[in-house]
Amino acid sequence: MLKGIGGSAAFLGVSGFALTRFDTPDRKQDPATCVGKDLSATQKKLVFSNWPEYIDEDDGDYVSTLTQFEKDTGIDVQYTADINDNSEFFAKVSNQLGSCSSSKRDLFALTDWMAARMIQVGWIQPLDPANVPNLHANIIDSLAKPEWDPKREFSAPWQSGLTGIAYNKSKVGEIKSFKELLTREDLKGRITLLTEMRDTMGFLLLINGADPEKFTDAQWQDSIDMLKKARSDGQIRRFTGNDYVQDLAAGNILACEAWSGDIANAGDENLVWIPPEEGIMIWADNMMVPNLAEHQANAEKLINYYYEPEVAAKLADYNSYICPVKGAQEAMEKVNPDNVENEPDLPDVRDTRSIAPLHGAG
Repeated sequence: MLKGIGGSAAFLGVSGFALTRFDTPDRKQDPATCVGKDLSATQKKLVFSNWPEYIDEDDGDYVSTLTQFEKDTGIDVQYTADINDNSEFFAKVSNQLGSCSSSKRDLFALTDWMAARMIQVGWIQPLDPANVPNLHANIIDSLAKPEWDPKREFSAPWQSGLTGIAYNKSKVGEIKSFKELLTREDLKGRITLLTEMRDTMGFLLLINGADPEKFTDAQWQDSIDMLKKARSDGQIRRFTGNDYVQDLAAGNILACEAWSGDIANAGDENLVWIPPEEGIMIWADNMMVPNLAEHQANAEKLINYYYEPEVAAKLADYNSYICPVKGAQEAMEKVNPDNVENEPDLPDVRDTRSIAPLHGAG
């Protein structure tokens, strides 16, 4: 399934396993000829589709970042958490975008590989750099130049996260490596892996001594065979989306491949997320303006707003993902001094070797 896709850089550069070819000539568009009239000047609104549990919310005296944006700009944001899966969302909008019709959205956030896919077939409008100066000034170096959008002309990371291992420390002893998930007898039938094969196969390639950026047919087949064996031996309970958290907390599974933010937001002290010995995967979800968006300038204002360090710090303090904005760690002093040194939220990406040996798209 993944053979022929690649395009990662070492450490935290984005888009491991990014899709570099998407052969659907019948649905390919030219963004320059599929442009809608921008009504931003007269219609102070925009429609933004994002993932669930991904933004802070008003609570008592707490004013969320989105509410503050609406107050500051007068722009009404119709924010909808209707992205539960990249492929599922693709199915929602592909007929419209593939035929140069409106998706009824001005902004959405998709993971690296799907962002690459949509940009490559011409379904995404270029951002006006004059409207998003904060993006280009403040994006962290490790996310600034993905192969599929090296100048960030079409996309802006919303948040980034890590893929590693989680286990329930009240049910099982320490787990250090991805290989242990596939081989330890005490875990048999009590682990889950992700349906997101760009993460799962990246780890399997590493176990087999392969470089996920440059692997041979034989190394790929060895990794597939290892996965098949673990499945047929009953080691793997099932493959999941992010619904593994409930099973892990209940003890239905003991350990799993997991996304860092899910565990950080679970509110269960028994759930531990760790970077496996093989390394970690990093992914980003990227804000993009689709063809025929009617409020692009308003969407660009929102992108620019979320690249202000204090705004980015406030969001990161809430959702426990990796912040893509330079200066946010320093700004956290004002937002929540207790969270300044929280590495899962705001890792020091200036020395990526201290964090991970590779990455992949989630």
